Amino acid sequence: MDTAAITKAAEATLAGTMPFPQVVGQLIAAGVEYYHVNYVGRCKHFYDGVGGCVATPIPYEGLPAVAPELDTDALQSDIRDSQQNNQHYRDFTRRAMQAGVQGYFAFLRGKRVTYFGRTGDQHTEWFPGARPKAV
Repeated sequence: MDTAAITKAAEATLAGTMPFPQVVGQLIAAGVEYYHVNYVGRCKHFYDGVGGCVATPIPYEGLPAVAPELDTDALQSDIRDSQQNNQHYRDFTRRAMQAGVQGYFAFLRGKRVTYFGRTGDQHTEWFPGARPKAV
């Protein structure tokens, strides 16, 4: 994996200078298969699927505590604001935590993100234009 490219994409996400589709493209080009965002631990871990891992911090200050219950309606509203209104990642993070998201996995090859609450509840959101495979 290209650690410098991953770090650059992570920093651009935090700064709000790169849209999500471009971040995804850069992470895939850098060898990332999936990544885990841990709001409680304030970090991200990027994985290549064969044992490689790169960790980056989430250094935002003043974030709220993660709400006790996962509110999927509030989370979906937060996601839509990011997709349609270019919401800054800091605002997305704050709102996700208020909606009870303790973290999430973004599966780049699978084109989906699975969000987790404190009780194990989860919500999967597909990348725009992606859909589950028919069984």
